[in-house]
Amino acid sequence: MYRLFVKRCFDMVLSGLALVLLSPVFLTVAVLVRLKLGSPVIFHQRRPGYQEKIFTLCKFRTMTDERDEKGELLPDSIRLTPFGAFLRKTSLDELPELWNIFKGDMSIIGPRPLLEGYLPYYTERERLRHTVRPGLTGLAQVSGRNFIAWNDRLEKDVEYVEHLTLLTDLKILWKTVMVVMKEEDVAVETDSVEGYLWDEREKLR
Repeated sequence: MYRLFVKRCFDMVLSGLALVLLSPVFLTVAVLVRLKLGSPVIFHQRRPGYQEKIFTLCKFRTMTDERDEKGELLPDSIRLTPFGAFLRKTSLDELPELWNIFKGDMSIIGPRPLLEGYLPYYTERERLRHTVRPGLTGLAQVSGRNFIAWNDRLEKDVEYVEHLTLLTDLKILWKTVMVVMKEEDVAVETDSVEGYLWDEREKLR
C-alpha cells in the first residue's frame, strides 16, 4: 500500500509545500546564479527514471560556459567557481528537482538518477533500482554520498528497493538532513568523481 499509493501522495504534498515555502530561496539562488554564472539558470540533463523511462532532470547550474580558443568547454575544475562549489556542497543546486518530484518523475526518497550512458552496464540485480522512482536522496547517499564505491552504491539502491517502507524513508530523510547540515562526504566535482568510480568498477568486473 505504501509503495503503490501513499509514497506518491507524500511526494506530491511535501514537494508542493517545499516549492511554496522555499520560493524565496529559489528566487535568491536563481538571481545569484544568473549574476555569477550566466544563463540559463537551470541545468537540464536526461536521466533514466522509473522503468528506465528517460526524463529531464533539473538543477541550478554550478559551472560557467568558459571555452578555449577552439570553442571547446574548459575542464570542470576550471569552470566550477567557488559559488558553484558552494551550491553543490550545500545541495542548493538540487532544489529544482522538487519540481521533478511534484511532476512524478522522481520521489523524495529513492535511488539517485544516474547518467543515461550507464544503462547498458547494469547487472540484472542492479536494474531493480529502476523499479521505483529515482530520489532526491537515498540510502546510498546517507551511506557515503559521492565517495561510496559504485558496486556498494548500486547494492544499497537494490537494498532500498527490497526493504522499502515508510519507516525506511523516514530514517533516510532524517539522515539526509544530518549529512547535509554536517557537510559530510561531499564531492563538489561530482562528474569527475562519478566517472572515476565507474571506471574503477568496470576494471574489477
